[in-house]
Amino acid sequence: MSTITDQQDAETALIQTDIHAFLAQNEQKELLRFVTVGSVDDGKSTLIGRLLHDTKGVYDDQLKDAVRTSATGEQAIDFARITDGLRAEREQGITIDVAYRYFSTPKRKFIIADTPGHVQYTRNMATGASTANVAIILIDARLGVLQQSRRHAYIGDLLGIPHLLVVVNKMDIVDYDQEVYEGIKAELSAFLQPLHYHTVDYIPASALMGVNIVDRAAHRTPWYDGPTVLEFLETVEISGDRNLSDFRYPVQTVIRPNLDYRGFAGQVASGIVAVGDTIKVLPNGQTSTIRSIDTFNGEIPRAYAPMSVTLRLDTEIDISRGDIIVKASDEPFVGRHIDAMVVWMADTPLDTGRSYLIKHMTRYVRTNVDAVAWRIDLETLDHDHSATELKLNDIGLVRFTTHSPVVFDPYRRNRSTGAFIIIDSMTNTTVGAAMIVEPEDRAAVDAGVDLGGETQVSPREREKRLKQTGAVIGLVGLPGSGRAALAYGLERKLFDLGYVAAVLDPRDARYTDLPERAWPAVWPILARRMADAGLLVIISGDLSAGADRARFAESIGAGRFVEVHVATPDALAARRSRDPFAALLQGGAFDAPDAPIATVSVEGDALDDSIQAIVDPLKASGLLKGTEG
Repeated sequence: MSTITDQQDAETALIQTDIHAFLAQNEQKELLRFVTVGSVDDGKSTLIGRLLHDTKGVYDDQLKDAVRTSATGEQAIDFARITDGLRAEREQGITIDVAYRYFSTPKRKFIIADTPGHVQYTRNMATGASTANVAIILIDARLGVLQQSRRHAYIGDLLGIPHLLVVVNKMDIVDYDQEVYEGIKAELSAFLQPLHYHTVDYIPASALMGVNIVDRAAHRTPWYDGPTVLEFLETVEISGDRNLSDFRYPVQTVIRPNLDYRGFAGQVASGIVAVGDTIKVLPNGQTSTIRSIDTFNGEIPRAYAPMSVTLRLDTEIDISRGDIIVKASDEPFVGRHIDAMVVWMADTPLDTGRSYLIKHMTRYVRTNVDAVAWRIDLETLDHDHSATELKLNDIGLVRFTTHSPVVFDPYRRNRSTGAFIIIDSMTNTTVGAAMIVEPEDRAAVDAGVDLGGETQVSPREREKRLKQTGAVIGLVGLPGSGRAALAYGLERKLFDLGYVAAVLDPRDARYTDLPERAWPAVWPILARRMADAGLLVIISGDLSAGADRARFAESIGAGRFVEVHVATPDALAARRSRDPFAALLQGGAFDAPDAPIATVSVEGDALDDSIQAIVDPLKASGLLKGTEG
């Protein structure tokens, strides 16, 4: 008789003699969530069916439905039918939807997510794996490591699953050949090396025959001395995977039954809090001290994840649903600019030209999609930086700007505060799941909130509204070359075409209160602010020195600073020159542009032709979108 059977018999005896003791014992068991993934027909549903059957986790009617009679009259259990409940699944012989099952052993409670193996249902797999402690990847011993195996291993790592168990299934078909098993183990180990799993384990098995699933089969695999699948699930250490260092408490509701009681109810997402701790409420930044921690059974001295409690504070401060309570000494990121890995789950592609709602913990926030940084090629796992959208089942890095500050941690540090779902506000359907990545610059993230005046209009929105990309056009020429006339003529022409442009000229009467020598420092700042607002900024002041133009390009950003060479003949320019700022920036030197977007000459009545010679390449470059009014 197996050990699992002995333990179950002991539980049955306890139920018969003391049901309250059994319920108390069951309540104290640790819960483990695991997900099974792999390619089509690798045996995921069969493995789960075998696990449920051998641990007596299948109801009689389910077992009866799973029994099949062969042509010879023999009866056998089709274990896959225990979990594949949809008619389409049974007709096609594949798993389509995520099937959740529950079972218990004397050591632990388990929730299983059986996910589809077909690439078409990648979104279903991501949904089922999102809360798992362990991912079980099944590999068909006959076929070895497939692209879909690598894909699922990558997605499991992306979702932050800490433990991976690789079950090399169908070993009975290859006569339990150790070399086959070791070859698969070596190949997959090389692929997994750069990933972030805490532990990776391998088990040779046959789900259909029950080898190394619940019971050992030493006569089949005498060369393997590791645990069975069930033994692994019962013993893998998961208590250390929970984040108990960063206290995060999203407020779900405010409880105020009378004038003497005001508590903030919610579930501890991570960390530990105790009475007397100094806390901070984000994003508003107010601080207080924990006065009491209340539960249904009364006050407790401390609480930890995932307990549901009510916190009361020493001071009356403004807190509402969606706020996050943290310890004052351990603050998360607060900001509106978020980079996240997104699994797209909708038939309609991700549209960078519109806004979405995101649900982050207990709060809904509107967000704009700034850009798709790259998309993962699910065949090679390479990054496609040319991608501009995500389609159904695509995975990629997306940059968001939210309309109000969000309190978050990187997903790899804290799965609770580092994830959100994306909602189409027109249909109210969930279209994507996102995992926040580590911000490149924490100071920049925090500064966006501390300043309190950061724009809530994204560059993409400005571009869509103005039909142009904010940029700076530097007119580079000698004093007297006609830069000023060209600048104001170009401004007029662009306005007539339906664009928004402005000239930045140190001789403009509006700027004469600035000291002359302040201009070298002021110009880049003014120009960048105007370009960030979506304007086409035309610089008519002296940019003769190449070093000054390099400073402009660095300040304004790659692709947003273009040069126009105003190549008026030197003699004509010298006669015209009355510019008091002539030597202010270039110190008497003139450096012609190396790669101007246009080269023009302002002579006689050729001004209109020169202006048109600038407009045409601006359109070709994409800075002008071609919509003319």
